[in-house]
Amino acid sequence: MPANDLTLKDALKIFVEDSKKFKRRLYQAKIKAHWTKTMGTSIVNYTTEIKIYRKKLFISISSAPLRQELSYGKDKILEMMNEMLGETFLEEVVVR
Repeated sequence: MPANDLTLKDALKIFVEDSKKFKRRLYQAKIKAHWTKTMGTSIVNYTTEIKIYRKKLFISISSAPLRQELSYGKDKILEMMNEMLGETFLEEVVVR
């Protein structure tokens, strides 16, 4: 039996890199968890949906004033989420 030089962590990393759909779903789950921890209960309570589509992060907010306030901070949200993911994966944040 040949010696396997890959660790399980490395094998999973290769799998995630090769599977774009899986990577998007994994990152979406990470962002949802991070959003809940970092944004505070008032913002989380008004957040109705978080999804990634074509390297854009879509955040649905049910409060118009909060939606407007978050739209001013889109660049900061983008920077924060990409930093948490450990790479520049997201290209844009859309608050709706």
